[in-house]
Amino acid sequence: MIEYILKRLIWTPFLLLIASFFVFFMGNIAPGDPAELILKNRATPEKIEALRDDMGLDEPFIIQYLIYIKNALGGDFGESYVFQGKKVTELLIPKLLVSIKLNIAVTIVSISLGVPLGFYAAKNYGSWKDPTIVLTMLFLFAMPVFFTAPFLITIFAVKLGWIKASGWNGFFDTQIILPALTIGIPSATIYVRHMRASTLDIIGQDYIRTAYSKGLKEYTIDTKHIIKNSILPILTLLGFTIAGIFGGSLIVEIIYGIPGVSRLALDAIYQRDFPVLTALVLIGSTMLVLANLIIDISYTLIDPRIE
Repeated sequence: MIEYILKRLIWTPFLLLIASFFVFFMGNIAPGDPAELILKNRATPEKIEALRDDMGLDEPFIIQYLIYIKNALGGDFGESYVFQGKKVTELLIPKLLVSIKLNIAVTIVSISLGVPLGFYAAKNYGSWKDPTIVLTMLFLFAMPVFFTAPFLITIFAVKLGWIKASGWNGFFDTQIILPALTIGIPSATIYVRHMRASTLDIIGQDYIRTAYSKGLKEYTIDTKHIIKNSILPILTLLGFTIAGIFGGSLIVEIIYGIPGVSRLALDAIYQRDFPVLTALVLIGSTMLVLANLIIDISYTLIDPRIE
């Protein structure tokens, strides 16, 4: 197991380099001259040429890439084309932190709701409880955000007055509850489906029937044998959740007035702010690679038979 983990750790930097290369390449071939985007109506051939030279855009692609990676490793992703004089990190970090906190709350809601419900549905396979749970979660999953968000606001903010309808005051403020529920409850459906299917598969195994025949307590069988083995697919889902935790939900952030990263990303796309876009995609790619590494290591720790 140690040898496997070491191999994965050795390969991780190479995967990150490959991902970063393609991200930088796509940003480099995207339409629009960065110098013209920055200068806008002040652009003249002389000014454009001078700015390109100052930004190093006349250098060969591979030189530009190596310089970018060197700066990125030091936390410097360049300056925004739109917000001139602003470092990309100055724009991204505050909004990323907001989106991270929101997505952590969403993940807590999804797992806390989805995993127990999926396990309970599987344990009650054949009764009315199983299809009721599955159909209810599928119904909630199918509900569009632009319907559920106003509905929750109407009930809990307008009618009951328990929570403010919009704004952001941090992770531990009650204002995070409604957006977390808006995204978290539909997302829990995925955990319900995978946990249910995995649990049903484990329950049908010979060693589970043997455990029952030996007279072991149901609690012991559930915790030491069924849940431990059926949780493996959930780790895969959790890994991809970790990879996406730096993203946001545009509609939810707009409805609830959350200053997350989604609106910044959308504006960067329309305004062709390539340093911001490149940084966002690079961070997302890095998180995806690291998430896969965490998943693989977690698998070997939970089940040593997996190599």
